[in-house]
Amino acid sequence: MSDLTVSFVQTSLQWHDPHANRQELGRHIDEISIPTDLIVLPEMFTTGFSMNAAALAEPVDGPTTHWMRQLAAARDAVVVGSLIIKDQEAYYNRLLWVRPDGSISHYNKRHLFTMAGEHKVYTPGTERLIEEWRGWRICPLVCYDLRFPVWSRNPLDNPYDLLLYVANWPATRRTAWITLLRARAIENLAYTMGVNCVGLDGNSQTYTGDSALLDMRGEYLVEVGNQETSITRALRRSELEAFRERFPALHDGDHFELQNLVLR
Repeated sequence: MSDLTVSFVQTSLQWHDPHANRQELGRHIDEISIPTDLIVLPEMFTTGFSMNAAALAEPVDGPTTHWMRQLAAARDAVVVGSLIIKDQEAYYNRLLWVRPDGSISHYNKRHLFTMAGEHKVYTPGTERLIEEWRGWRICPLVCYDLRFPVWSRNPLDNPYDLLLYVANWPATRRTAWITLLRARAIENLAYTMGVNCVGLDGNSQTYTGDSALLDMRGEYLVEVGNQETSITRALRRSELEAFRERFPALHDGDHFELQNLVLR
């Protein structure tokens, strides 16, 4: 199987301004000068991490979904990021997985951040998403999901190759972000990506980025810091397979199933 080229954008987010955020993210994406297979954007990339869903939610096929479709087609890449979606009568922090042919899968954030009241506004998801893309299995999750290793756990029978988190992870918990990304990579023997934002949001919360790409050993391939940037790197299939063959720890894992998921 071939290698996978991945890109991510770390930038500040304009508070409650979807049009400005799409423009700014588009500018960074235009700076990606080489072909890429996957473009990853932060959590709630059109608004910042907001609880004002009633005013900000887009419909299932709204303007940002249309923008992501255009972008995916133009770059011949999957585009991933989360935004506020109203589906029927519920609000979701929904990650969209948008393919170049215009088809879409989605993942609703499972673990809602109760300390910010996210669980009072949004409906939690109940199913993980693992997507096949150009020979790779990829598991996209959202922000607070990072703290829950069972939900991130790599299936023993058909493991994913890349675990990714889109986030608005604040500077006050920077140590947890850095530590847990490394832990998830090591325990799941998978490439792991975390895509965060920078700057100050409308709630005076500071974000210092630290977006990163790690290999299956937990070693940094990319460590961004606090700047606004877009990064592109190739993930080597041969290195992943060789490491898993030399160190087949996934085969020694515990078999279990998640049952009785509770909706808040």
